[in-house]
Amino acid sequence: MKKTVKIGNRLIGEDQPCFIVAEISCNHLQKKNLALRLISKAKQAGADAVKFQTYTPDTMTLNCDNKYFRIKGTIWEGQTLYNLYEKAYTPWKWFPDLAESAKEEGLIFFSTPFDETAVDFLEKLRVPAYKIASFEITHIPFIKYVAAKQKPIILSTGVATKADIDLALKTIQTQKNDKVILMKCTSAYPAPLNEANLKTIPDMEKRFGVLAGLSDHTINENVPAYAVALGAKVIEKHFTLEKKGPDAKFSINPHEFAQMVTNIRRFEEMGEKKLLNELKKNKEFIAAAGRVRYASTPKAKEHRFLMRSIFIAKDILKGEKFTRENMRVVRPAYGLHPRYYEKVLGKKARMDLKKGSPLSLGMVAT
Repeated sequence: MKKTVKIGNRLIGEDQPCFIVAEISCNHLQKKNLALRLISKAKQAGADAVKFQTYTPDTMTLNCDNKYFRIKGTIWEGQTLYNLYEKAYTPWKWFPDLAESAKEEGLIFFSTPFDETAVDFLEKLRVPAYKIASFEITHIPFIKYVAAKQKPIILSTGVATKADIDLALKTIQTQKNDKVILMKCTSAYPAPLNEANLKTIPDMEKRFGVLAGLSDHTINENVPAYAVALGAKVIEKHFTLEKKGPDAKFSINPHEFAQMVTNIRRFEEMGEKKLLNELKKNKEFIAAAGRVRYASTPKAKEHRFLMRSIFIAKDILKGEKFTRENMRVVRPAYGLHPRYYEKVLGKKARMDLKKGSPLSLGMVAT
C-alpha cells in the first residue's frame, strides 16, 4: 500500500501532485496589509498552501547580549537573537484574519510553531498540520507536544544528523502519530546549488519509511523541480513581494514562484522515467542532485549553534531547585541537549548561576 498523508483537503504521496507551500516567514515586514497581499499573490502564483511562523522573541530565546546570544557567521551577523526575532515575528493577533484570507483564496493555511504556547494558539485556529523547523529538531519535549495533537507534521532536517532525525521520529511515534513528511533542507541563506544534495530525498524515504520533500533556500527556481524529479512530494519556498527584510536574500518573487510551479507541473506530466533520462546530462541538475548527505556540509555545521539547548533563564542560587521559570529550552545550542530537560527539573544547583548561562551537567547536584 502506497503511503499518503492528508493535509486539509489535499492528499500527499505517490501518484499525487506535488504539494507546493509558499513560506511567508517574515517577508510581511510586520505590515498586515502586506501579509494579506502575499497570501493573494501566492494563490495567483500557483501555491497550494501558505505557511507563517508562530513565535515571539521571548518564546525563542532570552533577552541577553552576552557572547552566546550574539549572531556570527550568517547574513544576520552582529545582531542578538532577541533583536532578530523582534524584527521578524508575525503578530499573533493577525492570525485569524490571515487564516480567513487563505480560506477565501482556496489555500491551505498552517504554521511553524516554536513552543507549546504557539501550538495551543494554533489549535484554536484548527490548523490542519504543523511544520517543525530544522533548528527545532533536537527540541524533544516540544516535538512530543506537537505530535500528541495527532496532526500531520512536516519536519525539516537542514542541520540534523541521521541520529537527530531518528530520535525526532521515534519521539513522534511514541504519540502514535505516523503522519510525517521529512524535508531535505540546506541551512545556508541562501544555499549554494552544489550543497542542495537532492539525492538525499529518495534516501530519506527509503531509510526512514516516510514521505519526503524539499524546503529550498537556493535562489534558483529550477531546484524544486529537480527535487520533484527525484521524488519530492512537498516543496516549500520562501515567498516575497519586496526584497527587504531578514529573509529577502533567499526568497523569490511571484514571477519566479510561478515559473517554479510551471517547471514542477511540467516535470510531473513527463513521468519519472522519461524525466530522469532527459536530466541525466543536465549540468545544473547534476550539481543540485549531488550526493546523499546529512548535515555534514560546512554551512550546516556552522549553523547548528542556532538550535536549542538548556539555558539559565533567571539567576539561581546554590542549592536552589531548577524550575520551568529559571531554566528554559531556548536558542542557541551552547547548553545541555533539550532531552535532559525533564531529568534536570526539580534537581538543585551545585553553584550560583547567572541568567544567560548555558547549563551543563556539572552545574546540577546529583
